[in-house]
Amino acid sequence: MVVVYGRRRIGKTALIAHFCKNRRTLWFTAKEQSSAMNLREFSQQIFEFFDEPGWPGGFPSWSTAFERIAKNARKDSSHPFVFVFDEFPYAAAAEPGLASSLQIAIDHQFEDTNMMLILCGSNEGFMESRVLGSKSPLYGRRTAQIHLRPFDIFDASKLMPSNASWLDRVHYYATLGGTPYYLKQLDASKNFEENIESLCFNVGGILYEEPMMLMRQELREPMLYNSVIEAVGSGKTKPKAIAEQAGMDKDSVSAYLRTLESLGLVERNVPLGENPARSRKGLWTIKDPFFAYWYRFVSPRAGLIDMGQGHAPAVYGTSGGVFETYVGQQFERMCMQWLFQQSREGKFDFLPTSYGKWWGNDPVAKQQTDIDVVMADDINKKVLLGECKWRESFNVNEAAEKLIERSPLITEKGERLYFLFSKLPVRGDVQGKTRQLGPFTFVDAETMFG
Repeated sequence: MVVVYGRRRIGKTALIAHFCKNRRTLWFTAKEQSSAMNLREFSQQIFEFFDEPGWPGGFPSWSTAFERIAKNARKDSSHPFVFVFDEFPYAAAAEPGLASSLQIAIDHQFEDTNMMLILCGSNEGFMESRVLGSKSPLYGRRTAQIHLRPFDIFDASKLMPSNASWLDRVHYYATLGGTPYYLKQLDASKNFEENIESLCFNVGGILYEEPMMLMRQELREPMLYNSVIEAVGSGKTKPKAIAEQAGMDKDSVSAYLRTLESLGLVERNVPLGENPARSRKGLWTIKDPFFAYWYRFVSPRAGLIDMGQGHAPAVYGTSGGVFETYVGQQFERMCMQWLFQQSREGKFDFLPTSYGKWWGNDPVAKQQTDIDVVMADDINKKVLLGECKWRESFNVNEAAEKLIERSPLITEKGERLYFLFSKLPVRGDVQGKTRQLGPFTFVDAETMFG
């Protein structure tokens, strides 16, 4: 029994379908409808799969349907098959006893069959609490689980047009993130600006209303959730400010933020080294790059787009300073992913046991400051500090000196390693001078993503 879950568009069904490509598969996808209607359609799938005459109205109960599957599986044990129950939360929400019925079937009927069961669902909170959770009737039955998440920039690049340059790949990831469905919409005959305009800044674009559609499918109060994430997208990071912007009670906004967090859309970050449960420095941000881009550039221009004025670069934000500033923020995420990749592939003698950013007061400089990338390797006693510069040029020595000066702000102990990530390569002679200050590594975007 394998549990596969993750938010919509992430590729769950495609992954399972690929696995089942050359296997006998009984596949049922539940819908947002009554339990009786789901059971009737489930019954029809069972009759067709086992080539049996159907019953008028289908099986009388879910338990009876599961018993029939088990009976046929035992009768023909030489022919194994996969039973996929897709969108399980829809069926379970309509039939509260479904999880218990399935648990009984697993324990007493499916156990001695040559069958594989895959439970799949998009409602991550439901799957984690009512399928995988300790209070669920199904707890302890699964033999594996896959929480499917968006791709990092490296896997996402494999779904981008083959003629995309390294800069295009950075722009595409900053704009669409790592959701396979979004990346599959890219047209190789169009350049970056043309693709984003047709997908996002056109009333007929397939991604123009995507965030709202996803929230309508997943949440009971989509307009309230939209107001919350709109506030976060506009730069509000504290619950009080988010509540004020969204026009909500400050005591209730936290529950909405937690739900959006469970969907992988927003996240609360604290400076590395602080306890997330106790820290008062926690900041809420939009986690998914596509949602961050959509609420930063698409949503505020909805009126212009509806009037057919979404075609100018100044309108759709794929060039110029504001867009590049946004890409610079996403560049920090990409640099972190590059470090993880280097570590996984053994190209970098560093095992990240904790990672994130740091921000707060610098008592020496007497000002607020931050460090873009902080990683600690508690096993090898190393600490990595990184600065990310998404700009055409910058004062390399000044950036290096500031990074060294901020090093004592990180309480983790260990050998310090310094990284300067840049949009363009740093000249060799400048690198040489900077390395006199400390153990600096220079990495440019083309080297990482080219």
